[in-house]
Amino acid sequence: MQNSQHPLHTGYSAATIASEVLEGRDLSGLQAIVTGGYSGIGVETVRALRNAGANVLVPARDLDKASRTLHGIDVQVLKMDLTDPASIDAFATEFLARNQPLDILINSAGIMACPLQRDARGYEQQLATNHLGHFQLTARLWPALVSAGAARVVSVSSRGHFFSDVDFEDPNFERREYDRWIAYGQSKTANVMFAVGLDARGREEGVRAFALHPGAIITELSRHMSAEELEAASAFDADGKPVADLARGLKSVEQGAATSVWAATSAQLNDLGGLYLEDCDVAVIAPEPEPGVDPKRVGVRGYAIDPVKAERLWALSEQLTGVSLPV
Repeated sequence: MQNSQHPLHTGYSAATIASEVLEGRDLSGLQAIVTGGYSGIGVETVRALRNAGANVLVPARDLDKASRTLHGIDVQVLKMDLTDPASIDAFATEFLARNQPLDILINSAGIMACPLQRDARGYEQQLATNHLGHFQLTARLWPALVSAGAARVVSVSSRGHFFSDVDFEDPNFERREYDRWIAYGQSKTANVMFAVGLDARGREEGVRAFALHPGAIITELSRHMSAEELEAASAFDADGKPVADLARGLKSVEQGAATSVWAATSAQLNDLGGLYLEDCDVAVIAPEPEPGVDPKRVGVRGYAIDPVKAERLWALSEQLTGVSLPV
């Protein structure tokens, strides 16, 4: 268990927005890559980093949409599809050919609660997109991360990791009945375990890794939720606009991007890694739920930061993708 998985009392809160985290910071000369940087909180993450002077590259499956969404923000967009291994390799090869360090990698892209779908390799789509694609991307970009000397890799997870541990016996729902929320929870737990495993491998190379819960924000991520589910969450106001109300646990996209930006840049996290964050701070470890009682979803479940499970996931990810960190 991570002994350093306890709050730092940073002075930030759920109300903090990304631009406040970077107030007074100059990130000129730093290179960042933000997956999912043309949708939801990814856009605000990109905007905040770029406004602070960082060079930002956004991988995009839909180049036209990315161009429209990021209009007015001075960033570069390159083609990449997280469910296509060849596309990931091509993107990484193009970036590595520039012979420049990669200071920040924010793995923010994701899908949630979709019907059962499989990628070209036959893997369940949420695990493939949310975890395996990012696993492969990070491994391919590893030389650039190491060359930065002090890089950070940030995985955007979710409190959805409370829904499920990783099922190592049947991660792709080949034998068990598919449940879209269990599949989502498994992929989000994988995001946290990935940060634990990556940090263990990267800390001697100057690469530190974090996972985080950005907050509950109504974005395109919720497109597979039913009208009934959205109504139960009181997600939209009378005009059909997404609600941002911290009293009900609903953040704005600017607030949702804050923890990603903090994880990627804050000196408060120097010499730390392998941690799960929320509200611009290190999260508490959630108590074990009582039988028959719906747990309060605050903090991180112990299974998600278990280093033994993280190693097991690493081995499984190498097996499923055929990709390892360069030696």
